[in-house]
Amino acid sequence: MSDAYAAAGVDTDQSDRAVSALVDVLRGIDLGRPSRSIIGSGHYASVLKITDQLALAMATDGVGSKLVLAEQADRLETVGIDCIAMNVNDIICVGAEPLAMLDYIAVEQANPTALARIGEGLKRGAELAGIEIPGGEVAVLPELIRGHPSPHGFDLCGAAIGTVDPDQMILGDKIEVGDALIGLPSSGAHSNGYTLARRVLIENGPGLDATPEQLGGATVADALLAPTVIYVKAVLDLIANGPAVHGLAHITGGGLTNLRRLAPGRVGYEVTSPLPVPPILDLIGQLGAVPPSEMWEVFNMGCGFVIVVPADAVDEAISILEPHHPGAAQIGNVTANADQTLGPGGIVVGAE
Repeated sequence: MSDAYAAAGVDTDQSDRAVSALVDVLRGIDLGRPSRSIIGSGHYASVLKITDQLALAMATDGVGSKLVLAEQADRLETVGIDCIAMNVNDIICVGAEPLAMLDYIAVEQANPTALARIGEGLKRGAELAGIEIPGGEVAVLPELIRGHPSPHGFDLCGAAIGTVDPDQMILGDKIEVGDALIGLPSSGAHSNGYTLARRVLIENGPGLDATPEQLGGATVADALLAPTVIYVKAVLDLIANGPAVHGLAHITGGGLTNLRRLAPGRVGYEVTSPLPVPPILDLIGQLGAVPPSEMWEVFNMGCGFVIVVPADAVDEAISILEPHHPGAAQIGNVTANADQTLGPGGIVVGAE
């Protein structure tokens, strides 16, 4: 568990135990028929078999406490992109093509102007992902939602669906020792670690309007509210036109530990040539005195998505990915050290 994150108010170990308790109960659902679920919980998306040639991939996620900053800075136009990204980037991790997402917006007060501004981001995110938003829900919950400042509070979540051939799913079972890790650049913190980021940079730091030298003229708000990158089109292009893909990982909360969702118990991962770390993440580490191992456990550290391919397929894969995401590069390899994740310089990431 990240000590700095726990001190900021998020105990990841406790959260994991709570999720396990919930999942244990849900496993006991009596359907009265065989389950359609193809894979168990723990991967990025859930998959239900519809026919021998068709499976439905599903994912749900929200934007989290990044919304607090959006409220404080009065910047609502991009958080919809984050919501789309957090869902569709998970859907593609099983090799599925995202089709649509339903949004859920809980508000303290139903303000037409604010909802239209949030909708702008949802629209842009849907276009970037190539999906529809055929419906959703707005709930007015003043008893539950309190803004920063009130009465402008809201929460934004989504649930996305996609399709995949059950025989063509990418689940990590083909990953082998020696395979290459290709990283796709992030735009910053994306939508994770914001409780720690706010503690360091807002509550105990320079504030949203500050322009630290490290940010090259950008404000803290500019850097923290940069929307999450959507990787859908690049990954689908690679699956359709590139070499064999052995694994796909969306690097979100938990940082590099997300790689362990692929081939658990069989292999490990080592990052030896990391992508450039965004200045905002370096600033959090410096001002918060957060040890490197914790930074790599909490944040994406410049790499928002990892693709596992055979070692001899790196150049071909990058030639397809790089036009979509300049800076895509091999960052490391698959190792024989089962369930161990190492950051640059041999940093051990996450509890072993």
